[in-house]
Amino acid sequence: MAKLSRNEVRKKRHFRIRKKISGTAEKPRLCVYKSNKYMYAQLINDQDGVTIASASSLEKDFRGNSNEKSAKEVGKRIAERSIEKGCKEVVFDRSGYIFHGNIKALADSAREAGLEF
Repeated sequence: MAKLSRNEVRKKRHFRIRKKISGTAEKPRLCVYKSNKYMYAQLINDQDGVTIASASSLEKDFRGNSNEKSAKEVGKRIAERSIEKGCKEVVFDRSGYIFHGNIKALADSAREAGLEF
């Protein structure tokens, strides 16, 4: 039996989380993904299979990377776009990542900008 990579273990954890969490039109899922270079966040309505809003550190007016400063900016931007669309409450999906460091920074800045989860 081969040893699983760190990302494969994260994907298994994410699958377990996703069995319990889903987003609706009133309370969409705030899904976070981080690569080695960038941070991404999406608001997803799982009932309709639609992405409501997104933000990333890859955007032209904000060219960040995958550090804590960028995570805070992405969290602030996704919160602003969410409130703009009329979604103040969300379900946080950490995508199998440990709620620590960049993921925590993104969540905290989204909360500070007005999102509730």
